[in-house]
Amino acid sequence: MRNCRLFIVVCLFLLPVRSFAEEAKVTDLLISNTPDNLLVYLKLENPFTEKMEEAILTGIPTTFSFILELYRERHWWFDERISFLEVRHTIKYDNIKKILYVLFSEEGREPEQFKEFSEAKTAMSELNGIPFTPLGQLTKGERYYLRVKAKLDKVRLPLHLEYVFFFVSLWDFETDWARQDFVY
Repeated sequence: MRNCRLFIVVCLFLLPVRSFAEEAKVTDLLISNTPDNLLVYLKLENPFTEKMEEAILTGIPTTFSFILELYRERHWWFDERISFLEVRHTIKYDNIKKILYVLFSEEGREPEQFKEFSEAKTAMSELNGIPFTPLGQLTKGERYYLRVKAKLDKVRLPLHLEYVFFFVSLWDFETDWARQDFVY
């Protein structure tokens, strides 16, 4: 019974910290194009908490997923989803070399190394000109919108350490959908 009370007190102590933290959100959503593709730019604000940063610096890999959906607006009917893409950015810290690695799921993009944590956080939280969908899938004069959200992938710790480090669940975030309308 005493352990149960202690657990409740610890949870009540930690939960308000999450509620006062600034919420992560997608900002600066911009759509552009090349002659062949639709390009997406965005920033993710406030995705890192102090506890996340500490855990990353102990070597726990962390992954952000960006979910992008393109829809064509249709009157008197459901909107048509034209394209879907999920992009992942993973950060890993090498304790021996004191280097942060950011790995990208974007095709053709090589992993990057950083000595400064602030630079690695920027690389983790931005999409810069991601080719999203071929322009051949769009019709001139039609109305479209892009929906984007980001989330932190579940952290998997080895050897059932997630039971010891229950606070890892407090890292979870998923932004609201950000929307950008446009006419092609």
